[in-house]
Amino acid sequence: MQKSKKHLFKKIIFTVFGVLISLNSGAQNFDKYFPKKDLTTVGVYYYPEHWDQSQWDRDLKKIAEMGFEFTHFGEFAWAQLEPQEGVYDFKWLDKAVEIAVKYNLKIIMCTSTATPPVWLVRQHPDILATYEDGTKTDHGSRQHASFSSNYYRSYSLKMIEQLAKRYGNNKNIIGWQVDNEPSRFLDYGPDAQQRYRNWLKEKYVTIDALNKAWGNNFWSGTYSNFDQINIPLHKEWGMNLHSQLDHYRFADQETATFLDNQALTIRKYITKDQWITSNYRSNYDESFVGMSKELDFDCYTRYLVYGGSLGIGSKGYRLGDYTSIGVSNDFFRPLKGMYGCMELQPGQVNWGSINPQPLPGSVRMWLWHVFAGGSKFACTYRFRAPLYGYEQFHYGIVGTDGITPTVGGLEFSQFIKEIDTLRKKYDAKAVLPDYYLKRKTGILFNADNVMGIELNKQTKEWNTIGHFLKYYKATKSMGAPVDFVRDTTDFSKYPFLIVPAYQMIDQKMIDKLTLYAKNGGNLILSCRSGIQNREGHLWEAKFYEPMWNLIGSQIESYDLLMPQSPGIIKFNNQEFGWTSWGDLLKPNKETEIWGTYEGDFYAGTPAIISRNLGKGSVTYIGVDSKNGELEKQVLRKLYQKQNAPIENYPEGIMVEYRDGFGIAVNYSDKIYNLNLPKSAKIIIGTSAIKTADVLVWKY
Repeated sequence: MQKSKKHLFKKIIFTVFGVLISLNSGAQNFDKYFPKKDLTTVGVYYYPEHWDQSQWDRDLKKIAEMGFEFTHFGEFAWAQLEPQEGVYDFKWLDKAVEIAVKYNLKIIMCTSTATPPVWLVRQHPDILATYEDGTKTDHGSRQHASFSSNYYRSYSLKMIEQLAKRYGNNKNIIGWQVDNEPSRFLDYGPDAQQRYRNWLKEKYVTIDALNKAWGNNFWSGTYSNFDQINIPLHKEWGMNLHSQLDHYRFADQETATFLDNQALTIRKYITKDQWITSNYRSNYDESFVGMSKELDFDCYTRYLVYGGSLGIGSKGYRLGDYTSIGVSNDFFRPLKGMYGCMELQPGQVNWGSINPQPLPGSVRMWLWHVFAGGSKFACTYRFRAPLYGYEQFHYGIVGTDGITPTVGGLEFSQFIKEIDTLRKKYDAKAVLPDYYLKRKTGILFNADNVMGIELNKQTKEWNTIGHFLKYYKATKSMGAPVDFVRDTTDFSKYPFLIVPAYQMIDQKMIDKLTLYAKNGGNLILSCRSGIQNREGHLWEAKFYEPMWNLIGSQIESYDLLMPQSPGIIKFNNQEFGWTSWGDLLKPNKETEIWGTYEGDFYAGTPAIISRNLGKGSVTYIGVDSKNGELEKQVLRKLYQKQNAPIENYPEGIMVEYRDGFGIAVNYSDKIYNLNLPKSAKIIIGTSAIKTADVLVWKY
């Protein structure tokens, strides 16, 4: 569905989660919700309030006939559920639920908090969000109310309580989705202003502590009390960076607690067989994703063809970025031990900068890619293409006649049939291949660092998403299973741990990384890591000095180049270009020099180093290359040095293993021949994988 304007064109950029996030991976047994033998289940959004009741039976019957096992109600229906304050109408929703049950469809019930009714907006206009320039939102859109509005929270929970009372004991409701694609909203209204001050008081306790953390002696920025503090104007030049970062943290917590409040309200009335989640957009620079403690697991939405990615080759824009689904899988799965894709693009959309048709086969390939990462379910927006409203021209599973399946609809049905084939071949005793696990890699992610760097990049050549993706693409080209891990994760289960641009650090994390390496882990750090403390201050020491003992080197300075004058790194007798960031290293005697700078006044200075530490190793890649090939070659050398069996997949080929099956998808513009072991039994496809096609085998 259409993304909010604020984030519509925002590129996938690594994000999410501050140190406050608890992983809780494996803390729950999800089999009671999603039996392993089912592998995955597939559903579709249906909006009964959009259609005449005489069509509901036909539509829901068609959903079941196409193979879908669940549907999704109530996402934007607050006005229909509560047409007047305190007056609730569930008759229409009861009828829709009754028909769904008639056709053996399970239901995800949603809260409607993304669309407050007009009576609430007019009665309490302060619930509307206020932008930085003072402009207020108004009724007629969606997601236009402020999560910081006390009235909005109160009225939302009243409505949700009635909804939960009504359906909490209905065995056909399998789970609940709170809100819709929640995001960070930088509201400047009166409630947000006061809640921000209260948040700062709780965090810092004294105004002196805040002044110190924010560096307020600079530019006469000192405050005498918390009531003097306003929400920072992010568009104003020179605004205090530390205050901006704290505002992001606050806004993210507002989103997370709003979702938690909804979940706690629902939890009072539902059975233990019903789960609660939300459907996040993959905005990885916003730390609220995964921060909500009351959700059972986290889900993502994924749209790949909307004019935002050229993909691979001249027609790659019809398939999308081959890392989009993979990153989402590997980012969301570790949060709580499982994930689902709540919205997967069904075909052409309406809200992009340009809205092409996806290449035939793409929707099916995306479904297989979602499944390959371990997803327990996939769902799509929406069954019927809308005839009116902002999202008309958005494809559905059936077309505008409400009957005829679209290309994407047929591909969903094909995938459902193929999953049924896999279910018959499922082996509960299957384990992941040993050669696959030996290259398992963690990528450490900390939202504070992503947000901090984005506020002060130091060069327009730096691209945070690009930096993370260079390492991600490299690991996937070698066939490594990847988890995006958090500060609280147990690193010991990963033979390899990549720590990209971890700029703000403390001694506790340095000690944890040191212990990981000493105990046998292979640690890879990249440039910018450790140049600041957790408050975003430079150390009162030499550059990066707290990191020196860990990496086995001093870092004397760093350089940033002009785009028209790129530098050269020499590694393994090859040359690689760079411009955005280069740390100038002075390694200890026992540290190996793997790569050096060439062609500038510091030619010959080390850029890439590696050392043994205890039973493990530490490699420091002090430069951000132009295209990621350098990072790929360094990682390849390290994996080979540690005797980890690796692959050499070309760009656009993604291969994963789960439940006794291997899955390969092809986003590239060429046929790829995958070499399979003799023991492999092909179930779907052929070893010559065409563009937008899939290969599934039993290993």
